[in-house]
Amino acid sequence: MRIMGLDFGSKTVGVAISDPLLITAQGIEIIRRKEENKLRQTLARIEELIVEYGVEEVVLGLPKNMNNTEGIRVELTKEFQEKLERRTGLPVNLWDERLTTVAADKTMMEAGIRREERKEHVDRIAACFILQGYLDRRNMQKASENM
Repeated sequence: MRIMGLDFGSKTVGVAISDPLLITAQGIEIIRRKEENKLRQTLARIEELIVEYGVEEVVLGLPKNMNNTEGIRVELTKEFQEKLERRTGLPVNLWDERLTTVAADKTMMEAGIRREERKEHVDRIAACFILQGYLDRRNMQKASENM
């Protein structure tokens, strides 16, 4: 079993996949589209990746505002969640993604990656942060249940 993490943006979707033991997240690609509302090819590619990696669950970043309010991006993300659930039949869990893009950018900056190149990778790395946070919480809950 694997879990997929998604960072859903206006023109891109960063994709990460867990290892089979559900311990670590690895970024695998960024799906790009020309228009924000054109989701058919994006959904089709996600579905292909789900089959390829044997994904049984999806985690989708929820872009809340820093003051915990929900703006238009949250609304669009929830609509995407519904479409993804209908198309794949898999559970799609929402995960608070505040500061994941900032953390991804900072990580690349610390690694010495130039600004121009960071833009090419930030969504995939943000998807890793979303998925890794979800996996860590999931594993901590299982560990506390076994005590």
